Formats: sequence, C-alpha cells, structure tokens
Amino acid sequence: MEIDTLNIKTLNIRDKRVANTSLFPYDLPHLIKKLKESPGWNNGELAASILLKSPDKQIVLTVLHDDTKIKSFQPGDSITFQLIEGKMKFHSQEKTIILESGQIMTLYNKIKFCLTTHAEESAFLLTINTGSSEPDGN
Repeated sequence: MEIDTLNIKTLNIRDKRVANTSLFPYDLPHLIKKLKESPGWNNGELAASILLKSPDKQIVLTVLHDDTKIKSFQPGDSITFQLIEGKMKFHSQEKTIILESGQIMTLYNKIKFCLTTHAEESAFLLTINTGSSEPDGN
C-alpha cells in the first residue's frame, strides 16, 4: 500500500479526561490494539490517533500494515519518529536509516522522505514541533 503523505485521518480514541489536569498517561499497547481493531485498519488503511494537540506540538500514534510506503515532506518544523513496534526504513536523498523498536529519529531540515515497512506491522509516535529551532549540536 502506498500513501502520499502523513496528513491522514485520525481516530480520537482517547478516554474522557478530567479537564483540570495536565497529566495524561497513555497505555500504548492498549491504544495500538484498539487502532488495529478499527474498521479502517481492517480495510487495509493505516490507523492513527492524536494523543496531544497544542499550538506548538502534536503527538500522533500511528500504526502501519506490513509493506506500506508513505511519501511525505518534512516542513521547516522539527518532527520526531519514535518506533514502538516493528521495523521501518526511512529514505531521503541523503541516506537510508532503519529504525527498530525502541529507536528514535528527529528531522530538522526541509526534506522529502519516504517511510516503508516490510515484513511486519509497525507502530510509531510522530511528534511535530512547530516553531522549533535548529539543534545546538550538543
């Protein structure tokens, strides 16, 4: 399956939360299981849920089928991929990086990229920071 961008429809499967708290714990294995039970997932679509959305940050849990390819463009803001399950290849003009469960990668430059999964389903957290600055090199 090939997808043109990471701008995807998301499911909001968050539990009802108390509005006056700033602590929002998430059970990622449970959320991944719920995403894989969604009607879209069963029809071959990827599944995603917005875990946090604020003016300067968005965190999205995304689950991909095996043999999925996503073509996208990283805008000027920083984005981070944290792989929770599976294995994913990140391709850019500069290089190809393989991410495995527990690994994380951050992008700062405006680049076209492609993510692919192969023999297994994958789940990752995508964090989008708006208005971020370049890394300081430390």
